[in-house]
Amino acid sequence: MKTIRNKFVLLAIVVAGLTTTHAQDPLPSWNDTAPKKAIVAFVEKVTKEGAPDFVPPNERIATFDNDGTLWCEKPMPIQLFFALDRVKALAPQHPEWKDKEPFASLLKGDVKAAMAGGEHALLEIIMATHTGMTVGEFEKMVKDWIATAKHPTTKQPFTKMVYQPMIELLAYLRANGFKTFIVSGGGIEFMRPWTEGVYGIPPEQVVGSSGKTKYEMRDGQPVLVKLAEINFIDDKEGKPVGINQHIGRKPILSAGNVFSGGDIAMLRYCQSRPGATLQLMVNHDDAAREFAYAEPDNASLKAAAANGWMVVSMKDDWKKIFAFEK
Repeated sequence: MKTIRNKFVLLAIVVAGLTTTHAQDPLPSWNDTAPKKAIVAFVEKVTKEGAPDFVPPNERIATFDNDGTLWCEKPMPIQLFFALDRVKALAPQHPEWKDKEPFASLLKGDVKAAMAGGEHALLEIIMATHTGMTVGEFEKMVKDWIATAKHPTTKQPFTKMVYQPMIELLAYLRANGFKTFIVSGGGIEFMRPWTEGVYGIPPEQVVGSSGKTKYEMRDGQPVLVKLAEINFIDDKEGKPVGINQHIGRKPILSAGNVFSGGDIAMLRYCQSRPGATLQLMVNHDDAAREFAYAEPDNASLKAAAANGWMVVSMKDDWKKIFAFEK
């Protein structure tokens, strides 16, 4: 009798454990608002075999912008912090930079003046500081820098400035058979050294802007050398092109954020796929916990409204933005 009772107790424990696991919230840092419910409903309908909207695992592609979507991009994109540190390190080798913009302003600490030249100035900085070395040397440099560099406002490592709700979303999607990709305007070789450790996204699933490289033999070894020439800009209309080149399938889920209009084309491209799709835009509307900012013309919010895309409010839809929040 005691043996039978023990078996019933064990069975009850197992059943309780299964119930708890089934009921466990996959997105605990999201408030129980419309976006969270829509995400869960979407995942359930595309992964339920026999359902009208079922999508086979090999077609469950999800693409995510990086800056401002997966991690903080203020007061400026993190890759620019890396480039600024490189400018300071290389300045002794380039005395001409003292009188040449945008470098002269950077060396004086005036980032705003340096960036007055817009995208051209940014590209000039990146080309000057990211080239002339092998791809392997650059990878080590990025790894060493990202291991110690910290955000100027929060004093947290940049690798901790990732949005906890989006980390949970990436994990939730992968747990349901999705393959997650980064599709960013940032440098592909800047992101690849650390995205797997931070996001669980391996380097072969990172799509980004790139410079040209050339093959050389150095000391009897084959290497790729970074050149001061642009190869591809993975931003705005370039993102669908990058997705086609690197992935070869249209995503069924795409996520971006409401700044610079850089993600509109990617979300439109995702929505054009036949069948069930989901597009979401992260809205930076929480000045207390992150930064509040938007496009002057509200192009992304207008595109979201016109196309029925989900807008995720940091203020209203996220319980927690960063994992280090108390």
